[in-house]
Amino acid sequence: MTTRAELTEKIIAHKTFNDIKWADVAAAVGQSKEWVTAALMGQISLSKDQIEKAGNALKLNFSDEETALLMTVPYRGSLPTAVPTDPLIYRLYEVVNVYGTTMKALIEEEFGDGIMSAIDFTMDISREANPAGDRVKIVLDGKFLPYKMY
Repeated sequence: MTTRAELTEKIIAHKTFNDIKWADVAAAVGQSKEWVTAALMGQISLSKDQIEKAGNALKLNFSDEETALLMTVPYRGSLPTAVPTDPLIYRLYEVVNVYGTTMKALIEEEFGDGIMSAIDFTMDISREANPAGDRVKIVLDGKFLPYKMY
């Protein structure tokens, strides 16, 4: 029996070995590179059609068991420790740790008491050229969900 984590490792290894870009897989699936990457990393479920398209783009034939895993609604949250140790993920954690209360205060000032949805949500990651060193641009776009009174 293959685990979802093992399947993720297989997908990443195959993608890397064959020098395939996430954006190319996403184009074949017909969704954003951010969404397809999250799905193939085990955080979103895919349809059979999407799995077939991803498999073709990856030059990877998924078994029935692997297809079932990719179709299963996942247990979300892929970080194995309370504080991530991967440097890139840690820096994102650090951004939230340092600026999280600022983001919360500014969002609440603008919208009121509530949260930003991670369900009605999009993300865009891009590269911006800069003479001082290229910049990573991350746009998180989530619907505001106010807490209701009852």
